[in-house]
Amino acid sequence: MYAVIRAGGKQYRVAPGDVVRVEKLVTGTDGLVEFPVLAVSSEEGNVATQSDARVVGQAMEDGRGAKILVFHYKRKKQYKKLRGHRQAYTAVRITEIAVGGQSFKAPELPEEGSETEKR
Repeated sequence: MYAVIRAGGKQYRVAPGDVVRVEKLVTGTDGLVEFPVLAVSSEEGNVATQSDARVVGQAMEDGRGAKILVFHYKRKKQYKKLRGHRQAYTAVRITEIAVGGQSFKAPELPEEGSETEKR
């Protein structure tokens, strides 16, 4: 099961459990984010648009990407301008895709400090 969502002016193909970096989002106190759904598919090659589809994610972290340098230059005119930019992002883990009365949920993350994680 996967869905195509829109976030930050871009489109992403997501499945339950995926972690995607989208442009900075403002989340509520619980950290849940709901995305507008463009298309949904339950099998490869079969895509349908669903108006009742719902994709929910959990905000995991906020951060800033690597610095992108913007360099303007005009030859023979002694014109050079250098500017830098770091894009802010929010990492979101897709927890649930619900469509047509069915709900596909991501497996739970292991607790920090558990025995299986230490091995």
